[in-house]
Amino acid sequence: MPRVIVDCAIYRDGRRTRGPEDFSDALDEARATGDAFLWVGMYEPTEKEFDHVSQEFGLHALAVEDALTAHQRPKLEVYDDSLFVVLKPVQYDDDADTVTTGELMVFVGDSFVVTVRHGEGGALAAVRKRLEQEPQVLRHGPTAVLYAVSDAVVDHYMEVAAELQADLEELEADVFAPNPADAKNTAARIYGFKRQVLEFRRATSPLLAPMNRLAFGSVPYVDDHSRPFFRDVADHLTKANEYIEGLDRLLSDALAAHLAQMGVRQNDDMRKISAWAAMAAVPTMVAGIYGMNFDHMPELGWVWGYPTVVVVMVATCFGLHRLFKRRGWL
Repeated sequence: MPRVIVDCAIYRDGRRTRGPEDFSDALDEARATGDAFLWVGMYEPTEKEFDHVSQEFGLHALAVEDALTAHQRPKLEVYDDSLFVVLKPVQYDDDADTVTTGELMVFVGDSFVVTVRHGEGGALAAVRKRLEQEPQVLRHGPTAVLYAVSDAVVDHYMEVAAELQADLEELEADVFAPNPADAKNTAARIYGFKRQVLEFRRATSPLLAPMNRLAFGSVPYVDDHSRPFFRDVADHLTKANEYIEGLDRLLSDALAAHLAQMGVRQNDDMRKISAWAAMAAVPTMVAGIYGMNFDHMPELGWVWGYPTVVVVMVATCFGLHRLFKRRGWL
């Protein structure tokens, strides 16, 4: 299965050795020495492709189904022969302003680790390379791999959160600009941003309970001495969740401020319309009176009647204009 298995190696005393030709023999060898473990990394295997691995390592059928189906929420499951952890790596496309989540499943058992990745995010090549440069960490066995993978995923949460914060600041600047260029689409942009933050929260919030369980509880196949390291991961995850909650609150406030500004602008427009309508009503009323064609209207016979009416209309409109201008309606 060369296409599916991204990498496969035996680690003995914290150092990488030859790649196994047969999983069963390699696993028996690792268990026999007591200081070695097998790490198999897979990418989007099919049921048939994963069947050989699951049988060799004795993985539980329910965990195998979750690993193949994907679309799981972050969780920690303990089975008789293995530990099953689901992580959701996050990627942020700054150009498209979209958050995408992948899935990373980690099986931890007696002298083995199997990682199954779905989606573009969560590549483990860098994690494996960094671990191979730290043999003192790899000596802790499969627990070290689980910690390194979890730490890498959670640390990337903070990076994505910082990118979202930068884009949110730009959005806030547009919201509070005196004359926004695209005010009509601002609400849609804020709502779209909130959807991306919600997608982010779906990856981070459910993961806190599994991390706390690894940090403060006794979990099979996880070294008790590793708890301080998982506490550090849980602490970073808590910060990421707080950061994301802050982003969500800021977006809600920005949306409320935008709607308030829209209401103020509409009120200003209505006042201007009302002011101009009031000024237009005066000459309309006067013209309407003198356009009724009654026979007995003494003003119709005055020499200065017409200019007097025009002066009255102009003076009234000018006075109304000054009044509305002073009150800020125009």
